[in-house]
Amino acid sequence: MNTVSPEELRELFLFEDLDDDKLAWLAEHGTAEIVPAGNAICEQGEAAEFLYVLLDGEMAMSTNVRGHVVEVVRTARPGTYGGAVQAYLGEQIEQIYHHTLRAVRDCRMFVLPARKFGKAVRKWFPMAAHLLEGVFFGMTNNRRVIDQRERLTALGTITAGLTHELNNPAAAAARASTELGDRLVGAQQSLADLAAQGVDCTHLSALVALRPALQPKAARRSPLEVSDAEDELGDWLEEHGVDDAWELAPGLVGAGIGVEQAEEVAAAAGEHLPGAMRWLAEVMEVAQLQSEISEAMGRITALLDSARQYSQLDRADHQVADLRELLDSTLTMLKRKIGADVTVKTDYDAGLPPVPVFAAELNQVWTNLIVNALYAMQGSGTLTIRTGRENDHAVVEIGDTGVGIPEENLDRIFTPFFTTKPVGQGTGLGLDISWRIVADRHHGDIRVESLPGDTRFQVLLPITEATGSGDQ
Repeated sequence: MNTVSPEELRELFLFEDLDDDKLAWLAEHGTAEIVPAGNAICEQGEAAEFLYVLLDGEMAMSTNVRGHVVEVVRTARPGTYGGAVQAYLGEQIEQIYHHTLRAVRDCRMFVLPARKFGKAVRKWFPMAAHLLEGVFFGMTNNRRVIDQRERLTALGTITAGLTHELNNPAAAAARASTELGDRLVGAQQSLADLAAQGVDCTHLSALVALRPALQPKAARRSPLEVSDAEDELGDWLEEHGVDDAWELAPGLVGAGIGVEQAEEVAAAAGEHLPGAMRWLAEVMEVAQLQSEISEAMGRITALLDSARQYSQLDRADHQVADLRELLDSTLTMLKRKIGADVTVKTDYDAGLPPVPVFAAELNQVWTNLIVNALYAMQGSGTLTIRTGRENDHAVVEIGDTGVGIPEENLDRIFTPFFTTKPVGQGTGLGLDISWRIVADRHHGDIRVESLPGDTRFQVLLPITEATGSGDQ
């Protein structure tokens, strides 16, 4: 017999305060079912079609956490319920089972269709239903808002760092550009002075043609070697009648000009060597300033490329990406935050293939993990980033030499709103967001090992695209 009497339902703590009419309605629309020991009553992730209430027997509730099945509770208390407990929300949310119920011993269950249960709650307890809806959607909206604030905070940190990094090369380029104009005028004036002194076109052409051959040498010299070279060139210029020899020598040596190159100029300029050397000094300084501008613009371009790589603004949402490039772009964006007393070590597996990912979202994961590592080290220590392979998964390990995570907190760090930072310094959502990006979006996993002076977060990502990748 699969019916349940109103009297039996009244014995359950869940229904004991209902009047006779409500108990009769439940008995009419629900049924009793036997679930043998070891069988599933409902499975996590499946469509939530029924509310289950234990009448007799013993059952266990479990949930899948990061790929591990965790038993939440085991009970033999009649009236314990599970299944479609949020059916009162109707179609406002996707109705799925958020846990698995399994019979430990043979169980006799009261089974009520989810639609009937939801209708009864809304009809019998309208105020309670509204309150529960407010709590559920209020918490959901709060989490979404704080989630967005966490993302914006990370973006603000990155933007501040990028602005600071861009400021230095931009200022250098502006300064060099201003000086370049003055030096160009000076070079033109020196060339005009040579012409006014009677230097013919043949000698002027020889000087101009000689200039490209006098490009600065790439060899690096010590301060002592530079000083010796300036003394040597200054003596040579003085011996050859160049009045401002000691003013010209440092600039010429800095541009890579020595006695050997000066003799080539003397051969081309003849008796007009002083004017030729002044012209050469101006021209070489122009070349030096052009090089500085080019270097500064290259640095700006590299920073913008890193920003573009980090944000993935010009790329497909889901793509096959090189994890090394994503990690490097994140390190570039966080350079200002890393600090001078933090040593960054990278160890990338050259044989690791590109991985199908949501690149911009993964960059947020790297940001969260690196910022947490920097916080743990309090401005001094070693940040280590490694990549490797574990079977069919790519592994990214981010380690630090900070204070470590207390053992009692290891199981809670991915819990929403849990944080060990002082009030105002952390929302407790950074690792929760990271976990959801890795597990839900990429079907991967995050592992953590921590001791004082050695904390390691390992992010595992499937190398081949998982079925349903990208589902929310």
